[in-house]
Amino acid sequence: MSDEDIMSAENIPLSDLPGQRPVAQRRTAHQGMIADVLRDTIDFADGVRFDREYVRHPGAVAVLALDEADRVLMIRQYRHPVGHELWEIPAGLLDLDGEPPHVAAARELMEETGCEPLTLETLIDLRPSPGGSDEVIRVYLARGVRASEEEFEREHEEAELVQRWVPLAEAVQAVLEGRITNATTVSALLALQVRRGALADIPAPRPADTPFMQRPGRELERD
Repeated sequence: MSDEDIMSAENIPLSDLPGQRPVAQRRTAHQGMIADVLRDTIDFADGVRFDREYVRHPGAVAVLALDEADRVLMIRQYRHPVGHELWEIPAGLLDLDGEPPHVAAARELMEETGCEPLTLETLIDLRPSPGGSDEVIRVYLARGVRASEEEFEREHEEAELVQRWVPLAEAVQAVLEGRITNATTVSALLALQVRRGALADIPAPRPADTPFMQRPGRELERD
């Protein structure tokens, strides 16, 4: 890269840019229980065409609940693909048609912990594996968490959930020592820690109903 190219790149806004390339053909390579594997033929540029396979995911939300004692609500859950019981923040899929993401987040918090938030704010947005999946995750910051009057019967892996209120400083320390590795949880804890004054001029959390992340290509029909 030339010095001229570097100087030009310095003027590009630091914001992800939607720009879906034309898809000549889309096939479903595998239809799964939760997510499918798609194979797209992409017209990338003039004379450049190639195939890419990726996971088409419904998307997810997560909740970092914070109490008056500066503790975060965490759960330990068995994750079969990695063969570990992981400490995580409550999270779940966007798998109910028409349900707003912030409503889904409050529902997942209740179903996994029996708690409900007084307020929700948008903390961070994530694309955890954009090279192989279109999954998007929004993490909400919940305050004023209290026990819910609703009851929910947990099944499968969730039947053995363990929950604990953990001091934020202890949770961040566990991240930095490699004892907590769930990507969404790591990102959320460090983002909250940064907002505590590690850097200057950090913007406040966004409203809970902030427009969700764009997902170019979703309008294409599968064959």
